Amino acid sequence: MQKYNLKAFVRPDNTTTIVCPGCKEVKQISVAAYRHTKHSINIRCKCNTRFTVHLDFRNHYRKETDFPGTYRIIKPSGKGSGDIHICNISRGGIGFTVSGLHIMEPGQTLQLEFRLNDKKQTKLIKQARICTVDNNYIGCQFVDQDLMEKALGFYLRP
Repeated sequence: MQKYNLKAFVRPDNTTTIVCPGCKEVKQISVAAYRHTKHSINIRCKCNTRFTVHLDFRNHYRKETDFPGTYRIIKPSGKGSGDIHICNISRGGIGFTVSGLHIMEPGQTLQLEFRLNDKKQTKLIKQARICTVDNNYIGCQFVDQDLMEKALGFYLRP
């Protein structure tokens, strides 16, 4: 028996779309009861396929990526820069890795420069505040979330 693990993005109205991996039946379900408790649910479809759905309650859809970029620390010190590898991006933020030693820490503001891997290779320059540092993985929130380039919005469509 095959084990299925799926991920589902939860919309602001606490609903999500579930697609059975066995029969491909699509269902819209409410997951409001799980928002503050459980983030994965076990489902048995009417075709008897059993699977686990991991619920993603993030405010914005996060897209897994694989492209290079650069960073420069602009606040507080303005010292430090280097190459990064962008792992994921959303309307609200970005996650990347940096190779080697770095001096990044939560609260610092960076200027990030990268090209989307879309047809136009769109160049973006964004300011982001560091939220998490886990060894060489850095998680940031964009400083001006109201200013979203059309290209990024189109790129992030699931």
